Amino acid sequence: MGRIFKNMIPYWKSIVIILLLLIIQAYCDLSLPKYTSAIIDTGIQNSGVEHILPEGITEEDYRMAQMFMTSEEKEVWESCYVKEDDIYRLQIREKERLSELDEQLILPLVIVYQISQMDQEELASAMEPGAPEASAMEPGAPEASAMPNGNMAAGEVPKEVVTSVREQAQGMIDTMGETLLQSTGVAYAVNCDKAAGIDVDTIQKTYLVTSGIRMIVMALIMGVATVLVGFFASRTAAGIGRDLRESVFKKVVGFSNAEIDKFSTASLITRTTNDVQQIQLVTVLLIRMVAYAPILGIGGVIEVIKTGAGMGWVIVLAVLLIAGVVLLLMSLAMPKFKQMQKLVDNVNLISREILTGLPVIRAFKREKHEEERFAEANTALTKTTLFTNRVMTFMMPMMMFIMYGLTVLIVWVASHKIDAGVMQVGAMTAFITYAMMIVMAFLMLTMMSIMLPRAGVSAQRIDEVLKTDSSIANAEDTVRRTEKTGLVRFDHVCFRYPGAEENVLSDIDFTAEPGKTTAIIGSTGSGKSTLVNLLPRLYEVSGGVITLDGVDIRKLKLEDLREGIGYVPQKGILFSGTIASNIRFGAAQASEEEVVQAARIAQAEEFIEGKDSRYESEIAQGGSNVSGGQKQRLSIARAIAKNPDIYIFDDSFSALDLKTDAALRKALAENVADKTVIIVAQRISTILHADQILVLDDGRIAGKGTHEELLKNCDVYMEIAKSQLSEKELGLNAGKEAADE
Repeated sequence: MGRIFKNMIPYWKSIVIILLLLIIQAYCDLSLPKYTSAIIDTGIQNSGVEHILPEGITEEDYRMAQMFMTSEEKEVWESCYVKEDDIYRLQIREKERLSELDEQLILPLVIVYQISQMDQEELASAMEPGAPEASAMEPGAPEASAMPNGNMAAGEVPKEVVTSVREQAQGMIDTMGETLLQSTGVAYAVNCDKAAGIDVDTIQKTYLVTSGIRMIVMALIMGVATVLVGFFASRTAAGIGRDLRESVFKKVVGFSNAEIDKFSTASLITRTTNDVQQIQLVTVLLIRMVAYAPILGIGGVIEVIKTGAGMGWVIVLAVLLIAGVVLLLMSLAMPKFKQMQKLVDNVNLISREILTGLPVIRAFKREKHEEERFAEANTALTKTTLFTNRVMTFMMPMMMFIMYGLTVLIVWVASHKIDAGVMQVGAMTAFITYAMMIVMAFLMLTMMSIMLPRAGVSAQRIDEVLKTDSSIANAEDTVRRTEKTGLVRFDHVCFRYPGAEENVLSDIDFTAEPGKTTAIIGSTGSGKSTLVNLLPRLYEVSGGVITLDGVDIRKLKLEDLREGIGYVPQKGILFSGTIASNIRFGAAQASEEEVVQAARIAQAEEFIEGKDSRYESEIAQGGSNVSGGQKQRLSIARAIAKNPDIYIFDDSFSALDLKTDAALRKALAENVADKTVIIVAQRISTILHADQILVLDDGRIAGKGTHEELLKNCDVYMEIAKSQLSEKELGLNAGKEAADE
């Protein structure tokens, strides 16, 4: 997690914007259930009336409302209304003040409403028990004309009766529940409004339309916020992916061959592509889901508390069940997640080997064997992927079962509360919605807990690359060459590969001078290519010193060192582009004349001129549209165009015929006469005229000198020479005849 979050730091501004948008989105999301609840409870059940004070009330109802009020309540009641003609109009409009009045006047107004719904017998029986003054409330008593529906005439109710009725009503109201009590008060207001001639249907329609418009606006705002969150999240994740690929690529480019061998090319490709893609995907989900889930969950909890439903235990139970399911499934799937990336590496490695070596595979009829080899790696990855996917397939059905079970449980519990009058239908609907939000928020986090382990493995693999320092780096106190002549000195150099127990090269000691050609020959595996790879510091020496113009190459800047070397590898490597771009690879500013001259020296001009586009002819990836000999000649032209102090030809003439080989060496001798030339070769004919020949045998110098000198005093060289040239070509017959005479 830490590695993933670390990648987000450069994009903190976008993250802040996303968090603000998520808060807006959550606010709108949490508001919609409240509107739904209000539409059901207020808009439909209460005819759009929100408070217990009528908008208009007749004079008769106005006075009846005061029958069971205390003197303080009467003062408050009278301050709320102003008489217009025969109707009293409500003057209070502030919602907070109306809510306060609801609490203050709910008791007397509900009493009046309940009495208005009774017939004469019910009223008499309700007023008799426990009330000495109840006789005054019986039908026919003088005060009875003050009761609603003509039961009592307008007038004062004795204080004792008021107190008795209020006490009895209070006990009944305590059992009703707050929501039922409020609904009863609203029903009273609706009846009064209708009696006063107010169009209650219009009030209801206005309320429903207004609430619907608010819901639409909230939904639109939420939609815009969601789209913007997706935009910024995707942009941030794409930027992180770009930065990681760039960082990994820059790091890998600086690796020595030792680090490349440590990770393997296939693994480095996987880390740069598949692993980065995993992090990019998880980053989007982290920003959009993990950041949103706590906001939504906390908001849902707050809203659930506001409902006062007392069913929080239902949500706690659902969360505990979900956590148990996730922990069980993760314990089964987690070990497999860690294996998957290694298996992906293995599939990429085998695929790369097969595709690279396809001509050889076909030539040796090994297609079936390689297919089986790939199938084995592919099957291992498939089995692991199927296992994790099968385990995860249980998650969604179980989560849905828990969520729908939660809905049923809420409805069952809420129905009892609605029946008891402590909850309304709309409140139950809102509670279900909020409960689903809380569960979904937790579900988002659990889903991320599935994806994070794999992304964590990918982040760790990328981090391994980024934290691996190249074994070959610039020294702290680098120096520059005062003279750039190209004098190379190997001073008792030894080398062993990282982790190896024995040296590949031992006690290599020679000097390669400017204006002279130093050739290196030896049997396969004798260390020729390894030796020349030490000069540009593709590997670091294990012992001894290599100097260039008297300076230890480890004290030179890598850029300065390699700038002075024209390297032609054993295997010709070209890059996608044109012939001209490949020749200019090491000398971007080379003129057209210099490009043509380099091609001419490398004996590449003839086949280049034969192409329709000549130097602008396309070169496919890896140079697959040119022959091996053409590839080698273009590689040589690339080194010549650079015009370095030192030329290294690592068996670069092997694909050339003898005629082209001879012409190329002659052109080199004429055009690079003042340069240091080091040639690794397998053919004696290539190095016959070298100024100095080194014979390598099992990593050591078995002989050093010219061709003639080595024929006399180096048995290894003699064996190589005899295997390639006849005694006549070597001049041995002439020497034998002279000895016989």
